[in-house]
Amino acid sequence: MRRAEVAIIASPSMGNLIPAVEFATHLIDHHLSPISVVILTISMPQRPLIDDYVQSRTSTQHIRFIQLPHADPPPPDQYTSSIEFISLYIENHKPIIKQTLKQLSTTVSDLGPVPLVGLFVDMFCTSMIDVANDLDIPCYLFFSSPAANLGFVLHLATLPATESFTTELTVPGYANIVPSSVLPSFCINKNEFGYSTFVRHALRYKETKGIIVNTFQELEPYALESLSSNFMDLPPVYPVGPIIDHAGPAKWHSNRSGHEKTIEWLDRQPECSVVFLCFGSMGTLTPAQVREIAIGLERAGYRFLWALREPAKAKLKLPNDYEHIDESLFPDGFIDRTAEIGLVCGWVPQVTVLAHKAIGGFVSHCGWNSILESISYGVPIATWPLYGEQQMNAFEMVRELGLGVEIRLDSRDKGGDLVLAGEVERGVRELMDGGDGVLRKKVKKMREKSNNVLMENKALGDLIDVLLSNIN
Repeated sequence: MRRAEVAIIASPSMGNLIPAVEFATHLIDHHLSPISVVILTISMPQRPLIDDYVQSRTSTQHIRFIQLPHADPPPPDQYTSSIEFISLYIENHKPIIKQTLKQLSTTVSDLGPVPLVGLFVDMFCTSMIDVANDLDIPCYLFFSSPAANLGFVLHLATLPATESFTTELTVPGYANIVPSSVLPSFCINKNEFGYSTFVRHALRYKETKGIIVNTFQELEPYALESLSSNFMDLPPVYPVGPIIDHAGPAKWHSNRSGHEKTIEWLDRQPECSVVFLCFGSMGTLTPAQVREIAIGLERAGYRFLWALREPAKAKLKLPNDYEHIDESLFPDGFIDRTAEIGLVCGWVPQVTVLAHKAIGGFVSHCGWNSILESISYGVPIATWPLYGEQQMNAFEMVRELGLGVEIRLDSRDKGGDLVLAGEVERGVRELMDGGDGVLRKKVKKMREKSNNVLMENKALGDLIDVLLSNIN
């Protein structure tokens, strides 16, 4: 069969790039499809992990990476939020990407020309739809968040700009009424967090030839049905998930020695005995919150693995590991008293940890990648969202799907941002043994369904058929 090629452009962050690369591997591996993938990578200052990750994947067969030249960053007077900055920065790459795609369109293999049959852009790269249209390349949206969140942002695009989000909302994709308290910050503080930019992206989603969502029918049946019934003129939706990087960063991250020590510690723990606390690559906690978690963990009495990171030291920098864990962050004597049952550490390869037999529960920030990883390994979640869509993901896990325990759903609690030790203790106890293991059984059942989906993945097969039909 004649080979074809697709191109993928993802926002320059690990949370967007990794799912895009894994999606590429799914396209290639599905029944040995004749598709190869080129990934156009956009550089960001002070993000060295992106370069390390790309370097680790350069040997993957039928995937190649093209590092794009730097475009000029937008001047400070053009943006007030990070989403506005990244959207404008990506848009400034349009001439570079147009020239690169032109060159790709003339690729020739030993068997003849390799047609470029599709361009995939993520949720913040919609400006590249213009480039695809100019070059007559079919353009598709790769949406790495849940189908319910896709319904939410599409719904925002139907509302007047003056809409006030102070009450409960009926939102397509959610069976329950959505309280305003779990909406992303950009809906509450519109000017500060770039509400209009999110809406502008959402308005362009319908211009694509199809929307690829990192989910699966058995996980989000209501949300997926809602997309087809509530939005006119929506292109085909392909639920091709769960798309997960099962290898994780263990093989390419710079802190391999820390990873090895963590796994060695887990190897000594009984099966399903450890609660794992991790708040993502961007997640950090105040000293006061660290103390409350420590008190709650000690009271709960379960074994724990706690990945703790210090706040970022500059605006565009990511949080980093503490050079040395400062015991003054914790209650007096906490580290010594819990030495036999707990480990406080820095970076850990999350997917590798979740796959370990010792892990019995996951206190998570509820990024969608993390949720899919936990489901894939049958580990129940306690929700602790920090920013962005994480609050709505947490709401979906607890209220919509019944696959999580609530510690926090709202990072803007009426009582402030501090979750007290008593709530931490309650949440950890419920996570680890609440309901006579009912939650654990539900999550393991969903794990089985996710594995079954991956064996067939009809939606992915349908998408590949459409792509190959674009060969002239």
